[in-house]
Amino acid sequence: MTKHKQLQRRLGVADATAIGLGSMLGAGVFVVFAPAARLAGELLLVAIALAGAVAYCNAVASAQLAAKYPQSGGTYVYGRKQLGEWSGFLAGWGFVTGKSASCAAMALTFGQYVAPEYATPVAVAAVAALTGVNLLGITRTAFLTRILLAVVLATLAFVAAASIVGPHVADGGTASGAVSGRAGGGWGILPAAGLVFFAFAGYARIATLGEEVKDPARVIPRAVLGALAGALVIYLLLGALLLAHLPVNMLATSTAPLLDAVEQSRLAAGAPAVQAGAAAASLGALLALITGVGRTAMAMARERDLPGLLARVGGRHPVPVTAELAVAAVVVLLLLTTDVLTVVGFSSFGVLLYYAVTNAAAFTLRDRPRHAPKWLNAAGLAGCLVLAFTLPAASVLGMATVMAAGLAGRAVVLAFRKRRFQKRRLR
Repeated sequence: MTKHKQLQRRLGVADATAIGLGSMLGAGVFVVFAPAARLAGELLLVAIALAGAVAYCNAVASAQLAAKYPQSGGTYVYGRKQLGEWSGFLAGWGFVTGKSASCAAMALTFGQYVAPEYATPVAVAAVAALTGVNLLGITRTAFLTRILLAVVLATLAFVAAASIVGPHVADGGTASGAVSGRAGGGWGILPAAGLVFFAFAGYARIATLGEEVKDPARVIPRAVLGALAGALVIYLLLGALLLAHLPVNMLATSTAPLLDAVEQSRLAAGAPAVQAGAAAASLGALLALITGVGRTAMAMARERDLPGLLARVGGRHPVPVTAELAVAAVVVLLLLTTDVLTVVGFSSFGVLLYYAVTNAAAFTLRDRPRHAPKWLNAAGLAGCLVLAFTLPAASVLGMATVMAAGLAGRAVVLAFRKRRFQKRRLR
């Protein structure tokens, strides 16, 4: 097997936790409450709690596996090691394709907040700039993530204050539209939880950076569970404040719920600060996404599931140079050629499959800590599959097609390699 140059272990608990929390408090926190409220209505907090419970199962499984296999690539590596090559490929392909679309969406969200008339060019510039930061090394990435996370946390604290001081909007008083007929019903909770779940999926970034974490057996579990706990508390608190401050039908039809919450308060003059915070959140999420997708692509290339060129590590502070540049190129292509905000919806199904593989792989582990019993892995697997198949049909069918294309492509490549090997033996 080819010996590949390894990345350097530079991240401690604080840096790894910041990267995870920065991913979970990305642009999603500024928009996810509206579509979730449209589906779950007054039961929004139940949907958030359910998403958090599934995320906890996944986080425990990720922490178990990352401590055992402290390599770049996350569940792609874990699936290969514990379940076999095809399971690993399923997870890796779902992550790389789904999260590439998410990268484009985060970049476009930044462009829309900063310069709506020039959203796409600004988005492309953001991708180029953050890729440049990533190429300078993981410590630069962690440093910038901390700065952006501080801005986002300050913005969320301001939104919370505005929601508390009011004046609270009377139910139905200024609502801009009606809630979907499913809102508030039990069936709306599952798809709403599926949407909210992706706000909690940022801990995967910590796992994909396993090769760059110091003392991974100790640091990764602490960072994963710490980042998730912080994100869950923030989402539940914000959800409760928004429901108390805005009528549910106004929240459900909002395009910028946190901005609306501030504008409907005595602190309305601070609305531009919320816009700046949303822009910073988009950049933080984009930075972490590019980092994670690049590392997973590198891991897949090491096993020849993607072109071997993507495995190259270089630079003064070793980074997967070719993979990072390739990811940036794909994201820019998506920005220039597709309706990004529609395409990104397809990624939901792929990422839930990714975590289904995570839980299945963790279930097969023999050595496990007390806080990670097998039944927790089984619950996480079931939760992922339930949320995946209760997503809107278009999302399921769209990403299922992408997954099928990847699996078929791998089968063709393996058949070609086998035939070429047989020809060589006959010579």
